[in-house]
Amino acid sequence: MTRLFQLDSEDEIEKVVAQSQQIAQKAMDEYDLDWKHIRFNQLSDTCTFVIETDRDGKYLLRIHGTKNRHEIESELAWLSYLHEKIDVAIPTGLDCRNGSKTVSIELAGGECVFVSVMRWVEGEHAEEEISQDQVYKEGVLLAKLHTVSQDFQLPPEFARPVWGADSFQHSMTRLTEHYDRFLTDEEFELYQLAADKILTCFDNLDKDRNGYGIIHGDLHQGNIVFHNGDPRPIDFGRCGLGYYLYDIAHTILGLYPVQRELVIKGYESLRKLEGDWLSTLESFTVMVMIENYSHHAPDPRETEGLKEEQPYALAIIKNYLKGTPFLFHSKEQK
Repeated sequence: MTRLFQLDSEDEIEKVVAQSQQIAQKAMDEYDLDWKHIRFNQLSDTCTFVIETDRDGKYLLRIHGTKNRHEIESELAWLSYLHEKIDVAIPTGLDCRNGSKTVSIELAGGECVFVSVMRWVEGEHAEEEISQDQVYKEGVLLAKLHTVSQDFQLPPEFARPVWGADSFQHSMTRLTEHYDRFLTDEEFELYQLAADKILTCFDNLDKDRNGYGIIHGDLHQGNIVFHNGDPRPIDFGRCGLGYYLYDIAHTILGLYPVQRELVIKGYESLRKLEGDWLSTLESFTVMVMIENYSHHAPDPRETEGLKEEQPYALAIIKNYLKGTPFLFHSKEQK
């Protein structure tokens, strides 16, 4: 398994993008597409390019820097199942010429990376002022995804990440190595206390089919597009096993308190939340926030933005540690 994307400096980032462009062009020889343009899209866990064709619209090419072939094909199998079961447009994988949904590209030194091509999902991100109806429908979308997940029987060969206590501890280890780029030692101590409380929360959770299964794992506002007013999920690169409330936490973290309530109302129009769901959702929301910072901390392009967000983040963490409800209250920054 190759680690292609080292993001330690701006020069290294430019080098990776240039190398990925060559990989993308080579990979397209394995697909039966009459493409005319390959345009760089984004560099994160994967490096992605938009593929434009004359007749078939657009596709998204992904270069996977750290995942093995089995994980990628399990994701694509889940997306194929979702596509059949849900009345929502879903990005699905395109077969290459040999019938596989992944292409192996050899690098210098004998290592290789895997490439997949996804059918493009038409839609636009919400405007700055997302409407109440759009937010409500995001909750409905989550409920639809989780309903399909509840009925999904995991095949024996299915290999996707598990998002829970172990993965969160891994995120905290990563944050420990890079927190000084945007946090003081005193601020990081608060993060550690919050992490301890989150891990304790897992001790009281059951992995029953009503609350645990295959989740999107990263359905924040940037991974939702709207077509004719209806939300569509994109970028399932983090899909795996986890709690449905953890999935909801990704969606509501970037919303205002009133909007968060609308997501819950939309969700409960199809699936009722049970038990002590609110305190668990608050734990997962803080968990998602910390995981996001852990993910972005090593990237020098993100440092200034992380610093700017800390007054808001620390207010949430302090309320969480005090046991003061914060999800549906507008006092997070006080």
